[in-house]
Amino acid sequence: MFENVDAVMLARIQFGFTIAFHFVFPAFTIGLSSFLAVLNGMWLWTRDDAYLQLWKFWVKIFAVAFAMGVVSGITMSYQFGTNWAVFSDKTGPVLGPLMAYEVLTAFFLEAGFLGIMLFGRERVGDTLHMIACLMVAVGTAISASWILSVNSWMHTPAGYSIAENGQFVPEDWWAIIFNPSFLPRFAHTLTAAYLTTAFIVGGVGAYHLLKGRAGNKSVATMFSMAMWMAALVAPVQIFLGDAHGLNTLEHQPMKIAAMEGHYPDYPDGAPLFLFGIPNEEEGRMDYAVSIPKLSSLILKHDLDAPLDGLNSVPREDRPPVAIPFFAFRVMVAMGFLMLGIGAWSLWSRYRGTLYTNRWLHRAAVVMAPSGLIAVLAGWMTTEVGRQPYTVYNVLRTVDSVSPVAAPAVGASLLAYIVIYFIVFGAGVFYILRLMGKTPTPRDKGVSKEDGPIRTAGITPAAQVAGPGNLPVE
Repeated sequence: MFENVDAVMLARIQFGFTIAFHFVFPAFTIGLSSFLAVLNGMWLWTRDDAYLQLWKFWVKIFAVAFAMGVVSGITMSYQFGTNWAVFSDKTGPVLGPLMAYEVLTAFFLEAGFLGIMLFGRERVGDTLHMIACLMVAVGTAISASWILSVNSWMHTPAGYSIAENGQFVPEDWWAIIFNPSFLPRFAHTLTAAYLTTAFIVGGVGAYHLLKGRAGNKSVATMFSMAMWMAALVAPVQIFLGDAHGLNTLEHQPMKIAAMEGHYPDYPDGAPLFLFGIPNEEEGRMDYAVSIPKLSSLILKHDLDAPLDGLNSVPREDRPPVAIPFFAFRVMVAMGFLMLGIGAWSLWSRYRGTLYTNRWLHRAAVVMAPSGLIAVLAGWMTTEVGRQPYTVYNVLRTVDSVSPVAAPAVGASLLAYIVIYFIVFGAGVFYILRLMGKTPTPRDKGVSKEDGPIRTAGITPAAQVAGPGNLPVE
Protein backbone atom coordinates (compact mmCIF):
# COMPACT_ATOMS: atom_id res chain seq x y z
CA MET A 1 0.00 0.00 0.00
CA PHE A 2 3.05 2.31 0.36
CA GLU A 3 4.81 1.43 -2.89
CA ASN A 4 3.95 4.75 -4.56
CA VAL A 5 4.56 6.91 -1.49
CA ASP A 6 7.72 8.94 -0.93
CA ALA A 7 9.93 7.17 1.64
CA VAL A 8 11.38 10.48 2.82
CA MET A 9 7.92 11.84 3.60
CA LEU A 10 6.99 8.64 5.45
CA ALA A 11 10.18 8.85 7.51
CA ARG A 12 9.42 12.47 8.36
CA ILE A 13 5.84 11.61 9.35
CA GLN A 14 7.05 8.76 11.54
CA PHE A 15 9.60 10.92 13.34
CA GLY A 16 7.08 13.71 13.72
CA PHE A 17 4.48 11.32 15.13
CA THR A 18 6.81 9.75 17.69
CA ILE A 19 8.40 13.01 18.82
CA ALA A 20 4.97 14.64 19.22
CA PHE A 21 4.00 11.84 21.62
CA HIS A 22 7.32 12.15 23.42
CA PHE A 23 7.47 15.93 23.62
CA VAL A 24 4.30 16.35 25.69
CA PHE A 25 5.66 14.28 28.58
CA PRO A 26 8.96 16.17 29.14
CA ALA A 27 7.09 19.45 28.63
CA PHE A 28 4.88 18.41 31.55
CA THR A 29 7.43 16.71 33.82
CA ILE A 30 10.06 19.48 33.58
CA GLY A 31 7.63 21.91 35.18
CA LEU A 32 6.02 19.34 37.46
CA SER A 33 9.36 18.28 38.99
CA SER A 34 10.01 21.91 39.96
CA PHE A 35 6.45 22.23 41.30
CA LEU A 36 7.01 19.14 43.47
CA ALA A 37 10.29 20.58 44.79
CA VAL A 38 8.49 23.82 45.70
CA LEU A 39 5.66 21.91 47.41
CA ASN A 40 8.11 19.82 49.42
CA GLY A 41 10.08 22.91 50.39
CA MET A 42 6.91 24.73 51.46
CA TRP A 43 5.86 21.79 53.61
CA LEU A 44 9.25 21.63 55.31
CA TRP A 45 9.14 25.38 55.92
CA THR A 46 5.53 25.71 57.14
CA ARG A 47 4.59 22.12 58.10
CA ASP A 48 1.22 22.87 56.52
CA ASP A 49 -0.30 19.51 55.59
CA ALA A 50 -1.93 21.05 52.50
CA TYR A 51 1.46 21.14 50.77
CA LEU A 52 2.25 17.55 51.75
CA GLN A 53 -1.12 16.37 50.45
CA LEU A 54 -0.49 18.14 47.17
CA TRP A 55 2.99 16.63 46.92
CA LYS A 56 1.58 13.12 47.41
CA PHE A 57 -1.18 13.85 44.89
CA TRP A 58 1.12 15.10 42.12
CA VAL A 59 4.10 12.80 42.68
CA LYS A 60 2.05 9.80 41.52
CA ILE A 61 1.13 11.63 38.33
CA PHE A 62 4.75 12.68 37.87
CA ALA A 63 5.98 9.09 38.17
CA VAL A 64 3.62 7.85 35.44
CA ALA A 65 4.35 10.79 33.10
CA PHE A 66 8.10 10.47 33.67
CA ALA A 67 8.01 6.77 32.82
CA MET A 68 6.07 7.39 29.61
CA GLY A 69 8.51 10.13 28.65
CA VAL A 70 11.47 7.80 29.08
CA VAL A 71 9.87 4.98 27.10
CA SER A 72 8.75 7.22 24.24
CA GLY A 73 12.21 8.82 24.11
CA ILE A 74 13.97 5.48 23.80
CA THR A 75 11.82 4.31 20.90
CA MET A 76 12.23 7.66 19.16
CA SER A 77 16.02 7.45 19.30
CA TYR A 78 16.03 4.17 17.38
CA GLN A 79 14.82 6.00 14.29
CA PHE A 80 18.17 7.77 13.98
CA GLY A 81 19.62 4.40 13.02
CA THR A 82 16.69 2.99 11.06
CA ASN A 83 15.27 5.91 9.05
CA TRP A 84 18.02 8.57 9.36
CA ALA A 85 21.27 6.61 9.19
CA VAL A 86 22.96 9.05 6.78
CA PHE A 87 22.14 11.97 9.05
CA SER A 88 23.47 10.03 12.06
CA ASP A 89 26.66 9.13 10.23
CA LYS A 90 27.41 12.67 9.06
CA THR A 91 26.47 14.54 12.23
CA GLY A 92 27.53 11.85 14.71
CA PRO A 93 30.94 13.39 15.61
CA VAL A 94 29.14 16.59 16.69
CA LEU A 95 25.77 15.43 18.01
CA GLY A 96 26.83 12.08 19.46
CA PRO A 97 28.89 13.53 22.35
CA LEU A 98 26.15 16.03 23.18
CA MET A 99 23.57 13.24 23.45
CA ALA A 100 25.99 11.21 25.57
CA TYR A 101 26.53 14.13 27.94
CA GLU A 102 22.75 14.42 28.31
CA VAL A 103 22.67 10.85 29.60
CA LEU A 104 25.76 11.21 31.82
CA THR A 105 24.95 14.56 33.42
CA ALA A 106 21.15 14.68 33.41
CA PHE A 107 19.46 11.32 32.99
CA PHE A 108 21.70 9.58 35.52
CA LEU A 109 21.10 12.47 37.94
CA GLU A 110 17.33 12.17 37.55
CA ALA A 111 17.33 8.37 37.74
CA GLY A 112 19.69 8.31 40.72
CA PHE A 113 17.54 10.56 42.88
CA LEU A 114 14.11 9.60 41.50
CA GLY A 115 13.76 6.54 43.74
CA ILE A 116 14.69 8.58 46.83
CA MET A 117 12.18 11.23 45.81
CA LEU A 118 9.36 8.75 45.24
CA PHE A 119 9.91 6.31 48.10
CA GLY A 120 12.49 7.76 50.50
CA ARG A 121 10.61 10.32 52.58
CA GLU A 122 10.32 8.03 55.62
CA ARG A 123 13.74 6.42 55.09
CA VAL A 124 16.36 9.10 54.44
CA GLY A 125 15.13 12.09 56.41
CA ASP A 126 13.79 15.47 55.36
CA THR A 127 17.07 17.00 54.24
CA LEU A 128 18.18 14.26 51.86
CA HIS A 129 14.65 13.86 50.54
CA MET A 130 14.53 17.59 49.77
CA ILE A 131 17.89 17.33 48.02
CA ALA A 132 16.50 14.44 45.94
CA CYS A 133 13.50 16.54 44.90
CA LEU A 134 15.81 19.39 43.88
CA MET A 135 18.16 17.09 41.97
CA VAL A 136 15.31 15.61 39.95
CA ALA A 137 14.11 19.12 39.08
CA VAL A 138 17.63 20.26 38.19
CA GLY A 139 18.22 17.08 36.18
CA THR A 140 15.17 17.68 33.99
CA ALA A 141 16.36 21.22 33.24
CA ILE A 142 19.90 20.03 32.42
CA SER A 143 18.45 17.33 30.17
CA ALA A 144 16.43 19.96 28.32
CA SER A 145 19.54 22.11 27.89
CA TRP A 146 21.51 19.34 26.14
CA ILE A 147 18.63 18.30 23.90
CA LEU A 148 17.93 21.90 22.94
CA SER A 149 21.62 22.48 22.25
CA VAL A 150 21.49 19.57 19.79
CA ASN A 151 18.33 20.88 18.19
CA SER A 152 19.58 24.45 18.05
CA TRP A 153 22.81 23.39 16.38
CA MET A 154 20.74 21.80 13.61
CA HIS A 155 19.09 25.20 13.09
CA THR A 156 22.18 27.38 13.48
CA PRO A 157 25.25 25.14 12.98
CA ALA A 158 28.54 26.53 14.27
CA GLY A 159 31.97 25.41 15.43
CA TYR A 160 32.46 22.65 12.87
CA SER A 161 34.22 21.77 9.63
CA ILE A 162 33.32 19.18 7.03
CA ALA A 163 35.76 16.33 6.45
CA GLU A 164 36.51 14.73 3.08
CA ASN A 165 34.07 11.91 3.84
CA GLY A 166 31.26 14.43 4.38
CA GLN A 167 31.16 14.17 8.18
CA PHE A 168 30.76 17.21 10.40
CA VAL A 169 33.91 17.46 12.53
CA PRO A 170 33.87 19.50 15.76
CA GLU A 171 36.30 22.42 15.88
CA ASP A 172 35.00 24.52 18.79
CA TRP A 173 32.77 22.83 21.39
CA TRP A 174 31.79 26.13 23.02
CA ALA A 175 30.56 27.39 19.66
CA ILE A 176 28.73 24.11 19.06
CA ILE A 177 26.97 23.99 22.43
CA PHE A 178 26.24 27.71 22.67
CA ASN A 179 25.35 28.11 19.02
CA PRO A 180 23.56 31.32 17.95
CA SER A 181 19.99 30.12 18.61
CA PHE A 182 20.58 28.03 21.75
CA LEU A 183 20.00 30.56 24.53
CA PRO A 184 16.75 32.12 23.21
CA ARG A 185 15.42 28.67 22.26
CA PHE A 186 16.31 27.21 25.67
CA ALA A 187 14.73 30.10 27.59
CA HIS A 188 11.59 30.01 25.45
CA THR A 189 11.17 26.24 25.68
CA LEU A 190 11.93 25.90 29.40
CA THR A 191 9.50 28.68 30.25
CA ALA A 192 6.91 27.00 28.04
CA ALA A 193 7.32 23.80 30.09
CA TYR A 194 6.70 25.68 33.35
CA LEU A 195 3.67 27.41 31.85
CA THR A 196 2.36 24.09 30.52
CA THR A 197 2.51 22.58 34.01
CA ALA A 198 0.90 25.64 35.57
CA PHE A 199 -2.16 25.38 33.34
CA ILE A 200 -2.51 21.63 33.85
CA VAL A 201 -2.29 22.07 37.62
CA GLY A 202 -4.66 25.03 37.43
CA GLY A 203 -7.12 23.07 35.31
CA VAL A 204 -7.13 20.19 37.80
CA GLY A 205 -7.60 22.59 40.70
CA ALA A 206 -10.44 24.37 38.86
CA TYR A 207 -12.11 21.01 38.17
CA HIS A 208 -12.18 20.19 41.87
CA LEU A 209 -13.43 23.68 42.71
CA LEU A 210 -16.31 23.21 40.26
CA LYS A 211 -17.07 19.93 42.05
CA GLY A 212 -17.66 21.89 45.26
CA ARG A 213 -14.36 21.11 46.95
CA ALA A 214 -13.36 24.69 47.74
CA GLY A 215 -13.27 23.75 51.41
CA ASN A 216 -10.34 21.42 50.72
CA LYS A 217 -7.30 23.56 51.47
CA SER A 218 -5.10 21.50 49.14
CA VAL A 219 -7.44 22.17 46.22
CA ALA A 220 -7.53 25.90 46.93
CA THR A 221 -3.74 26.01 47.32
CA MET A 222 -3.23 24.11 44.06
CA PHE A 223 -5.40 26.51 42.09
CA SER A 224 -3.90 29.61 43.72
CA MET A 225 -0.29 28.57 43.04
CA ALA A 226 -1.09 27.71 39.42
CA MET A 227 -2.79 31.04 38.79
CA TRP A 228 0.16 32.93 40.30
CA MET A 229 2.44 31.08 37.90
CA ALA A 230 0.18 31.83 34.94
CA ALA A 231 -0.08 35.52 35.80
CA LEU A 232 3.67 35.99 36.28
CA VAL A 233 5.13 33.72 33.59
CA ALA A 234 2.74 34.26 30.65
CA PRO A 235 3.95 37.84 29.92
CA VAL A 236 7.56 36.70 30.34
CA GLN A 237 6.96 33.91 27.85
CA ILE A 238 5.55 36.33 25.27
CA PHE A 239 8.66 38.51 25.69
CA LEU A 240 10.95 35.47 25.29
CA GLY A 241 9.00 34.35 22.24
CA ASP A 242 9.56 37.74 20.65
CA ALA A 243 13.30 37.50 21.37
CA HIS A 244 13.39 34.03 19.85
CA GLY A 245 11.58 35.34 16.78
CA LEU A 246 14.12 38.11 16.32
CA ASN A 247 16.92 35.55 16.56
CA THR A 248 15.18 33.42 13.94
CA LEU A 249 14.81 36.42 11.64
CA GLU A 250 18.56 36.98 11.83
CA HIS A 251 19.62 33.38 11.17
CA GLN A 252 16.65 31.79 9.35
CA PRO A 253 14.82 34.54 7.48
CA MET A 254 12.94 32.13 5.20
CA LYS A 255 11.42 30.40 8.22
CA ILE A 256 10.07 33.79 9.34
CA ALA A 257 8.77 34.41 5.83
CA ALA A 258 6.88 31.10 5.97
CA MET A 259 5.52 31.85 9.44
CA GLU A 260 4.32 35.27 8.32
CA GLY A 261 3.07 34.08 4.91
CA HIS A 262 5.28 36.56 3.04
CA TYR A 263 5.78 35.48 -0.56
CA PRO A 264 6.87 38.75 -2.26
CA ASP A 265 9.52 41.10 -0.92
CA TYR A 266 8.26 44.11 1.04
CA PRO A 267 10.73 47.01 0.61
CA ASP A 268 8.51 49.54 2.44
CA GLY A 269 7.08 47.53 5.33
CA ALA A 270 5.41 44.10 5.48
CA PRO A 271 1.82 43.43 6.58
CA LEU A 272 0.82 41.11 9.39
CA PHE A 273 -1.55 38.44 8.05
CA LEU A 274 -4.12 37.61 10.68
CA PHE A 275 -5.59 34.97 8.39
CA GLY A 276 -5.14 33.66 4.89
CA ILE A 277 -4.76 30.53 2.76
CA PRO A 278 -1.19 30.01 1.49
CA ASN A 279 -1.14 29.44 -2.27
CA GLU A 280 2.14 27.61 -2.93
CA GLU A 281 1.65 27.37 -6.68
CA GLU A 282 0.96 31.05 -7.28
CA GLY A 283 3.22 32.32 -4.51
CA ARG A 284 0.65 34.45 -2.71
CA MET A 285 -1.73 34.52 0.24
CA ASP A 286 -5.38 33.99 -0.73
CA TYR A 287 -8.31 35.37 1.27
CA ALA A 288 -5.86 37.44 3.30
CA VAL A 289 -6.90 39.50 6.30
CA SER A 290 -3.96 41.72 7.19
CA ILE A 291 -2.82 44.81 9.07
CA PRO A 292 -0.47 46.93 6.92
CA LYS A 293 3.17 47.19 8.01
CA LEU A 294 2.57 45.57 11.42
CA SER A 295 4.87 42.62 10.70
CA SER A 296 7.78 45.00 10.07
CA LEU A 297 6.98 46.82 13.31
CA ILE A 298 6.97 43.57 15.31
CA LEU A 299 10.04 42.02 13.70
CA LYS A 300 12.22 45.09 13.16
CA HIS A 301 10.49 47.71 15.34
CA ASP A 302 10.10 49.93 12.29
CA LEU A 303 6.90 50.34 10.25
CA ASP A 304 8.84 50.86 7.01
CA ALA A 305 11.55 48.23 7.54
CA PRO A 306 12.00 45.94 4.48
CA LEU A 307 11.43 42.20 4.74
CA ASP A 308 12.37 39.54 2.21
CA GLY A 309 9.75 37.08 1.00
CA LEU A 310 9.83 33.44 -0.05
CA ASN A 311 9.90 34.36 -3.72
CA SER A 312 13.41 35.75 -3.23
CA VAL A 313 14.89 32.22 -3.05
CA PRO A 314 14.52 29.26 -5.44
CA ARG A 315 11.44 27.11 -4.86
CA GLU A 316 13.53 24.09 -3.87
CA ASP A 317 15.07 26.09 -1.00
CA ARG A 318 11.78 27.26 0.49
CA PRO A 319 10.13 25.66 3.52
CA PRO A 320 6.50 24.57 3.29
CA VAL A 321 4.25 27.46 4.27
CA ALA A 322 0.89 26.07 5.42
CA ILE A 323 2.09 24.23 8.55
CA PRO A 324 4.38 26.98 9.94
CA PHE A 325 1.81 29.66 9.07
CA PHE A 326 -1.13 28.06 10.87
CA ALA A 327 0.85 26.41 13.70
CA PHE A 328 2.49 29.73 14.56
CA ARG A 329 -0.91 31.37 14.88
CA VAL A 330 -2.17 28.58 17.10
CA MET A 331 0.86 29.02 19.37
CA VAL A 332 0.44 32.79 19.56
CA ALA A 333 -3.30 32.45 20.21
CA MET A 334 -2.64 30.04 23.08
CA GLY A 335 -0.06 32.43 24.51
CA PHE A 336 -2.43 35.40 24.59
CA LEU A 337 -5.26 33.27 25.99
CA MET A 338 -2.89 32.20 28.79
CA LEU A 339 -2.08 35.85 29.40
CA GLY A 340 -5.80 36.57 29.61
CA ILE A 341 -6.41 33.80 32.14
CA GLY A 342 -3.52 35.07 34.25
CA ALA A 343 -4.87 38.63 34.22
CA TRP A 344 -8.40 37.37 34.99
CA SER A 345 -7.09 35.42 37.97
CA LEU A 346 -5.34 38.53 39.32
CA TRP A 347 -8.57 40.51 39.05
CA SER A 348 -10.52 37.74 40.77
CA ARG A 349 -7.89 37.51 43.50
CA TYR A 350 -8.15 41.27 44.03
CA ARG A 351 -11.97 41.00 44.20
CA GLY A 352 -11.77 38.08 46.63
CA THR A 353 -13.54 35.73 44.20
CA LEU A 354 -10.63 33.50 43.11
CA TYR A 355 -12.23 30.40 44.63
CA THR A 356 -15.85 31.26 43.79
CA ASN A 357 -15.65 32.62 40.23
CA ARG A 358 -17.11 29.65 38.39
CA TRP A 359 -16.59 31.19 34.94
CA LEU A 360 -12.87 31.53 35.69
CA HIS A 361 -12.84 27.91 36.85
CA ARG A 362 -14.57 26.74 33.67
CA ALA A 363 -12.10 28.71 31.56
CA ALA A 364 -9.17 27.20 33.50
CA VAL A 365 -10.48 23.68 32.88
CA VAL A 366 -10.83 24.38 29.16
CA MET A 367 -7.33 25.90 29.08
CA ALA A 368 -5.71 23.00 30.95
CA PRO A 369 -4.20 21.46 27.76
CA SER A 370 -3.35 24.86 26.25
CA GLY A 371 0.33 24.59 27.13
CA LEU A 372 0.64 21.21 25.44
CA ILE A 373 -1.11 22.58 22.35
CA ALA A 374 1.21 25.59 22.31
CA VAL A 375 4.45 23.58 22.64
CA LEU A 376 3.37 21.17 19.89
CA ALA A 377 2.39 24.06 17.63
CA GLY A 378 5.70 25.79 18.36
CA TRP A 379 7.65 22.62 17.64
CA MET A 380 5.86 22.13 14.30
CA THR A 381 6.54 25.77 13.43
CA THR A 382 10.27 25.61 14.05
CA GLU A 383 10.92 22.12 12.65
CA VAL A 384 8.85 22.34 9.48
CA GLY A 385 10.17 25.86 9.00
CA ARG A 386 13.72 24.44 8.90
CA GLN A 387 12.93 22.38 5.80
CA PRO A 388 14.23 21.42 3.28
CA TYR A 389 17.24 20.90 5.59
CA THR A 390 18.09 18.76 8.60
CA VAL A 391 21.17 20.92 9.25
CA TYR A 392 20.10 24.35 8.08
CA ASN A 393 21.62 25.43 4.76
CA VAL A 394 24.16 22.56 4.90
CA LEU A 395 22.53 19.10 4.87
CA ARG A 396 19.25 18.53 3.06
CA THR A 397 16.55 16.21 4.37
CA VAL A 398 16.51 14.14 1.18
CA ASP A 399 20.24 13.51 1.68
CA SER A 400 19.80 12.48 5.34
CA VAL A 401 17.41 9.55 5.05
CA SER A 402 18.38 5.87 5.19
CA PRO A 403 18.18 3.82 1.99
CA VAL A 404 15.02 2.09 3.19
CA ALA A 405 12.07 1.34 0.90
CA ALA A 406 8.76 3.09 1.48
CA PRO A 407 6.82 -0.12 2.37
CA ALA A 408 9.24 -0.85 5.23
CA VAL A 409 8.95 2.68 6.61
CA GLY A 410 5.18 2.61 6.19
CA ALA A 411 4.84 -0.73 8.01
CA SER A 412 6.83 0.52 11.00
CA LEU A 413 4.80 3.75 10.98
CA LEU A 414 1.54 1.79 11.23
CA ALA A 415 2.99 -0.32 14.02
CA TYR A 416 4.02 2.80 15.92
CA ILE A 417 0.56 4.32 15.55
CA VAL A 418 -1.26 1.23 16.83
CA ILE A 419 1.11 0.54 19.74
CA TYR A 420 1.42 4.17 20.80
CA PHE A 421 -2.31 4.76 20.93
CA ILE A 422 -2.85 1.60 22.97
CA VAL A 423 0.05 2.00 25.42
CA PHE A 424 0.13 5.74 25.83
CA GLY A 425 -3.63 6.01 25.57
CA ALA A 426 -3.88 3.76 28.61
CA GLY A 427 -1.22 5.81 30.40
CA VAL A 428 -2.97 9.11 29.72
CA PHE A 429 -6.31 7.61 30.82
CA TYR A 430 -4.69 6.52 34.10
CA ILE A 431 -3.19 10.00 34.62
CA LEU A 432 -6.61 11.57 34.09
CA ARG A 433 -8.09 9.14 36.61
CA LEU A 434 -5.45 10.20 39.15
CA MET A 435 -6.17 13.87 38.45
CA GLY A 436 -9.89 13.27 39.06
CA LYS A 437 -9.28 12.08 42.62
CA THR A 438 -9.40 14.60 45.44
CA PRO A 439 -6.23 15.28 47.46
CA THR A 440 -6.94 13.66 50.83
CA PRO A 441 -5.52 14.42 54.28
CA ARG A 442 -3.76 11.04 54.40
CA ASP A 443 -3.31 8.16 52.03
CA LYS A 444 -5.49 5.14 52.54
CA GLY A 445 -3.77 1.83 53.26
CA VAL A 446 -1.69 0.25 55.99
CA SER A 447 -0.36 2.37 58.79
CA LYS A 448 3.06 2.29 60.33
CA GLU A 449 1.74 0.08 63.12
CA ASP A 450 0.93 -2.62 60.61
CA GLY A 451 4.63 -3.11 59.89
CA PRO A 452 6.29 -3.65 56.51
CA ILE A 453 4.35 -5.30 53.72
CA ARG A 454 5.74 -8.75 52.87
CA THR A 455 5.23 -10.66 49.66
CA ALA A 456 3.57 -13.47 51.62
CA GLY A 457 1.28 -11.00 53.37
CA ILE A 458 2.65 -11.60 56.88
CA THR A 459 5.87 -10.89 58.67
CA PRO A 460 8.28 -13.71 59.59
CA ALA A 461 7.65 -13.01 63.27
CA ALA A 462 3.93 -13.49 62.78
CA GLN A 463 4.54 -16.94 61.33
CA VAL A 464 6.15 -18.08 64.58
CA ALA A 465 4.58 -15.93 67.24
CA GLY A 466 1.04 -16.77 68.24
CA PRO A 467 -1.03 -18.36 70.97
CA GLY A 468 1.27 -20.56 73.03
CA ASN A 469 4.40 -19.51 71.14
CA LEU A 470 7.12 -17.13 72.18
CA PRO A 471 8.03 -14.32 69.80
CA VAL A 472 11.23 -14.76 67.85
CA GLU A 473 14.18 -12.77 69.19
